[in-house]
Amino acid sequence: MELDIQCEEMSPSRWAELLTTMKSCKTIRLDDCNLSSSNCEDLSSIINTNPSLTELKLNNNELGDAGVEYLCKGLLTPSCSLQKLWLQNCNLTSASCETLRSVLSAQPSLTELHVGDNRLGTAGVKVLCQGMMNPSCKLQKLQLEYCELTADIVEALNAALQSKPTLKELSLSNNTLGDTAIKQLCRGLVEASCNLELLHLENCGITSDSCMEISAVLKNKSSLMDLSVGDNKIGDSGLALLCQGLMHPSCKIQKLWLWDCDLTSASCKDLSRLISTKETLTEISLIDNNLRDSGMEMLCQALKDPKSKLQELWVRECGLTTACCKAVSSALSTNKHLKVLHIGENKLGDAGVELLCEGLMHPNCNIQSLWLGNCDLTAGCCATLATAMATKQCLTELDLSYNPLEDEGIRKICEALRKPSCNMQQLILYDILWSSEVDDELRALEESKPEVKIIS
Repeated sequence: MELDIQCEEMSPSRWAELLTTMKSCKTIRLDDCNLSSSNCEDLSSIINTNPSLTELKLNNNELGDAGVEYLCKGLLTPSCSLQKLWLQNCNLTSASCETLRSVLSAQPSLTELHVGDNRLGTAGVKVLCQGMMNPSCKLQKLQLEYCELTADIVEALNAALQSKPTLKELSLSNNTLGDTAIKQLCRGLVEASCNLELLHLENCGITSDSCMEISAVLKNKSSLMDLSVGDNKIGDSGLALLCQGLMHPSCKIQKLWLWDCDLTSASCKDLSRLISTKETLTEISLIDNNLRDSGMEMLCQALKDPKSKLQELWVRECGLTTACCKAVSSALSTNKHLKVLHIGENKLGDAGVELLCEGLMHPNCNIQSLWLGNCDLTAGCCATLATAMATKQCLTELDLSYNPLEDEGIRKICEALRKPSCNMQQLILYDILWSSEVDDELRALEESKPEVKIIS
């Protein structure tokens, strides 16, 4: 049994009602419910008396250190079987880390700990690392984003990594680490016995200077499938170094996020080689890099390679125009694996989308999700888009936000939605002006086709 409630103010009567339900729940999720330390005292009792409870999610509540102390009393009881604990943005400080250390040391059932968006600091996380080093700790996932960590944390983290072969996921994004610390961390990861599958280092002050060490991790950890180094200024030279590891035969990368990394079209030669030859790679994000049309054309050529197995490509805000759309269309008509294309916030224009739709409607194309927000589109391309919506049954999600489609364009989209052949499930239309009459048509359409969700 699951209890999943978000963004609800808890009155005393409502809380009492939920406590009865919680006694038999396997999963309890209460994000954004204005909970406090007093609620944690009740939750501690639930943890103690409900041995079937395996997941507790309490993100974005003002629990504070006192609340975590209550929770940990329940977590330390022999009957507790909790596996996943989410305490993101709960107003915790380093004071909570001593209590959590006790849980890590004594509770082998706990495999996931999410404590990001809390002011734990380097001193607090060093204490957590001590708990991880206990032989009883079987932690597999540790999330420490936005925890005000500095370079001084790496020695303690590396010691924990050395002693924790169970660890599979480590997220340190949005902490001020810098190249020296990242190099030290990567050397530790190469030596550690853990089979890390996910490493997130977004916005950690990384430059090209530490990319050789990250590349070494990619070469030496064949278990690593998910790497995110977005929002770091690695540049084209850093990407070239990363690709040495990514192209290594032992690297089995599946998901690669490189958003806002100061890449240009010069990187696209290496990226194209990666896309066309690394058959494990299924998702790549290049959002907010200045790839331009010439870079996108290289990527499209790679997508046409039979060895490419890419399923998701994110190229939003990459300086693209109508000029690259013929190449994108050709890739869509060739690549049978691509299912998600985020190409919004580029100046594609009506002519560009007309070209995209040619590829979209090809029998080989299996696109399910297409994002075209803020692409300078008008009602002029909506008839073609409507045809694609009505004929391409695999297309279930379409984003047309921030385009001046007006009544004429929206009506054409509505005509497609009404057709039985249209399989659209989610249509996103943020910040588009239309009349009250068209608004009525959209609402009526939602009532007649409840399977369609229109977000505006």
